[in-house]
Amino acid sequence: MNEAIQEAFKAEALGEVPIGAIVVHQGEIIGRGYNLRETSLDPTAHAEMIAIRQASEHLQAWRLLDCKLYVTLEPCPMCAGAIVQSRVPQVIYGTTDPKAGCAGTLMNLLQEERFNHRVDVISGILQEECSSMLTQFFRKLRSSKKQPPV
Repeated sequence: MNEAIQEAFKAEALGEVPIGAIVVHQGEIIGRGYNLRETSLDPTAHAEMIAIRQASEHLQAWRLLDCKLYVTLEPCPMCAGAIVQSRVPQVIYGTTDPKAGCAGTLMNLLQEERFNHRVDVISGILQEECSSMLTQFFRKLRSSKKQPPV
């Protein structure tokens, strides 16, 4: 999870919401991603999506069997769908997302029984660090919007 947090710092340095993800296969990081929606003007440029694409390229396969995805924030519906479609067997995330979390908070797409693939989910890993990073980011953002222009 520390590596995913390092990815989130990269997003924050660009003014992006600090969310990071990594994909691990047999103990090796094969995919890294951080939020790039604003920078790339791409609504699909979430940390998980970027890490999944990299991992698939690395393995030369769309199925990410025997992989683990670590992400600082609970996956949204789009990312949860991509996780299921890429057959990632395990997701480990830091903090819940009360507005879009689809690994158990709003709904649980990762373990939906009607899908042909279900994902093992572990939550709350380095929760305080992951949550604090997001809280501080949004606090700074709100504070900067309150400042009158010079």
